[in-house]
Amino acid sequence: MMDAQKMEKVNFTQMKDGTKEEYEFLTAHETDHTKHTADRLLRALVELDESLSGYQITRLGHSVQSATRAWRDGADIDWVVSALLHDIGDIYAPYNHDEYAATILKPFVREQCAWVVQTHGDFQMLYYGHHLEGFDQHKRERHRGHPYFDDNAVFCERWDQASFDPAYVTLPLEFFAPMVREVFDRPPYDPEIIRPSAREPLQNKLVASQRLQA
Repeated sequence: MMDAQKMEKVNFTQMKDGTKEEYEFLTAHETDHTKHTADRLLRALVELDESLSGYQITRLGHSVQSATRAWRDGADIDWVVSALLHDIGDIYAPYNHDEYAATILKPFVREQCAWVVQTHGDFQMLYYGHHLEGFDQHKRERHRGHPYFDDNAVFCERWDQASFDPAYVTLPLEFFAPMVREVFDRPPYDPEIIRPSAREPLQNKLVASQRLQA
């Protein structure tokens, strides 16, 4: 019998042939791997600069500007990290980048934030859909009546569509790195974190004032 603590790799070539010790060994490796998720995501954000061009700022610039606006609005950490990562799928999932980003966030942030990220692409069409053939400017209306509909409208108006401004004073990615690590160090799918149906405001004037004075 193989000792999981001394094992370097499994022997099986088909999953159905794996032993208890081998799967304990793999689980330990996978658990260690998950502890570095935040650092991988931060590197992926930097890689966004290899993504879409043509805007006045880079995709990384757009991401940190969105997060900066959220931070200055007094938003909580779930909102700020969601704003930072909302377009992280642009490189690998250009046709469903919103769903891609939401899948990454879903185990670690409030349901409210994950849903907004997942559907923000539909809401964003309000700003450009009428200029392009085959696009539905009012695609967001399919979500009308959803508990987080208004939250997504505010997310897009204040933090997303407005964050392409090269003159805006944006906080650096390093400022947000501890927040990303805090969020992805959480236990996944913790009900006290996911909080289905809970809503937290995108704007908190008191917190925003305190942050501006700090």
